[in-house]
Amino acid sequence: MSNQPEHDRATTVRALIDWFDDNERDLPWRHSTPWGVMVSEFMLQQTPVSRVLPVWQTWLQRWPTPADLAAEPSREAVLAWGRLGYPRRALRLHASAQAIVRCHDGRVPGDVDALSALPGVGAYTAAAIASFAFGASVPVLDTNVRRVLTRLELPEAAPPAHLTKAERMRAQEYTDAAGAKAARWAAAVMEFGALACLPRTPACASCPVSEQCSWRGAGYPASAVASRTQSWHGTNRQCRGQLLDIVRNSPEGLPVEALLSGWHDREQAADCLAALVTDGLVRQDAGMVTL
Repeated sequence: MSNQPEHDRATTVRALIDWFDDNERDLPWRHSTPWGVMVSEFMLQQTPVSRVLPVWQTWLQRWPTPADLAAEPSREAVLAWGRLGYPRRALRLHASAQAIVRCHDGRVPGDVDALSALPGVGAYTAAAIASFAFGASVPVLDTNVRRVLTRLELPEAAPPAHLTKAERMRAQEYTDAAGAKAARWAAAVMEFGALACLPRTPACASCPVSEQCSWRGAGYPASAVASRTQSWHGTNRQCRGQLLDIVRNSPEGLPVEALLSGWHDREQAADCLAALVTDGLVRQDAGMVTL
């Protein structure tokens, strides 16, 4: 006889929304405009909340609407992005602001398809903005949500490396079970994955849905998905970040050779500088590099 629990998704939804009522973090974008939500979603991609908070607040003070950002040169967005990492997100957010002004009268659209057509807005980001800013009844599938739903439904510690059709269908079933509280459910299950159902140290003893957890019911088997620690030191990503930071701190620009000397491997630095130019993050002209 199987130890796997029977799934009453409506009961699970209610339990996690109740948990969220007691444990929700007071994050400023949860009380912001659709534009504030959109900015937060761009910034939070692969970046912790603690690093995003001060940059988000400064950004919204300077550019409280898409039109405010769209009116500035893209270099200002890159400068304001600071050390958040993945600075191409700043360029894409700037391009999205311009598209919102051009195509949507300066207002962030609430339709998933319209959001998906904006630069830098993929399926997850479109769903998140539609749900968190407009209350849309759509599944929002980030890493945390995928992990929670996988553990609930399967005897697995972690989801597959790539999002599957089965996961999308499963997420839709939970969203449907949430009914009018679909947006609240989307926020609740994401918060639960971020604070409680953690990758390596889940708080199973205090879990409000432990009786519905297939992973628990199977005895917590190790996941078949190997977790990989992302390298950093000496990588092109580190090199690009360091070069961009040097340019940011040189308002008048600096000679190419001076910039390349800011990294220990000149050949790698030259390759990374070329990539920064290609991505539109810096300009190189007459032997000088500027934003």
